[in-house]
Amino acid sequence: MCDASNSALGAVLGQRAGVGLPVHVIAYASQTMDSAQQNYTTIEKELLAIVCALEKFHPHLLGSKIIVFFDHAALKYLLKKPDAKPRLIRWMLLLQEFNIEIRDKRGAENSIVDHLSRIERESEPIPIHDEFPDEQLLQIRTSPPWFADISNFVAASRTYKDKLRSDVKYYIWDDPYLWRLYNDQVIRRCIPEAEINSILQFCHSTPGGGHYGSTRTARKVLDCGLYWPTILRDAYHFVSTCDKCQKVGMAMTRRHEMPQQPILFCEVFDVWGIDFMGSFPVSKGYSYVLLAIDYVSRWVEAIATKTNDAKTVSNIFCRFGVPKALISDQGSHFCNRAMASLLHKYGVTHRIATAYHPQTNGQAEVFHREIKMTL
Repeated sequence: MCDASNSALGAVLGQRAGVGLPVHVIAYASQTMDSAQQNYTTIEKELLAIVCALEKFHPHLLGSKIIVFFDHAALKYLLKKPDAKPRLIRWMLLLQEFNIEIRDKRGAENSIVDHLSRIERESEPIPIHDEFPDEQLLQIRTSPPWFADISNFVAASRTYKDKLRSDVKYYIWDDPYLWRLYNDQVIRRCIPEAEINSILQFCHSTPGGGHYGSTRTARKVLDCGLYWPTILRDAYHFVSTCDKCQKVGMAMTRRHEMPQQPILFCEVFDVWGIDFMGSFPVSKGYSYVLLAIDYVSRWVEAIATKTNDAKTVSNIFCRFGVPKALISDQGSHFCNRAMASLLHKYGVTHRIATAYHPQTNGQAEVFHREIKMTL
């Protein structure tokens, strides 16, 4: 059942269990018309009410026999009119998706949709008062008595008292903060529950966080000198509900950070693993990143470069000195005549990774992935 007025549309979705039985109402719908729709003719408004009702109840009506009751008798002849307006033709094409039959029904017998089509929108809605004078009526604002802590301690079980005595020796009170002494002799500040989420957000989701796994995120919190008892559980829950980590499909866990078998030398900066990252979208003239990692100290250098050639690679020797061995892939920026003569001049052993076997330069590949995940 549908109806239209000068300002609104109304529709009622009903179902009849059998012939001669009353109609059971399923849903009601009402919609106000905008300024352009209010200028439609009467027959356009009536057809607009049918189109809006079919769009509203589309999942319920598709594939079923539909009978539309209307109080406008001329409407049922409109579907057979060949020279209608383009707008009416578009609406009639939409109606062809349904098995529809239009029947005439007097407005007195169609009172429900007649009422729905005459609901007008108020020009100035009544403001909602969200303050109540008695909203603090049931709140108790009495401060606890001075003996509350003593009563709680006396009423506690002996096991709880023993645990409390053993834990107290690890805590230090320095007004206004409580500190915890760890086995590594590092003092970390105890954090209240209200600050936990912001701290995890900083150590995981900020540009410096890197969206690592729960273990690495918890380690970052501890490295910042902060502590609370459920840090591992809260970090796991925060990482598992991170939107960006869920979209990517994984978080950086300890498994992804594990390097391959390193080539050990005794001195720092004796063995370097190098690799180029890129090309990236140009930013301030730079489109590549030269990644170099020391296999002994795990020191990482990431340098933004404009090109990926041998001259760019040789600049890293000016800062850390000449290494004993250099590990790289078979890229032309590493395997060329200028690079070979430079390494031969200073007695550097050039170890080239096997094709399709990045584990040879595992340290560089691991940090390559971590930096890309951070970016």
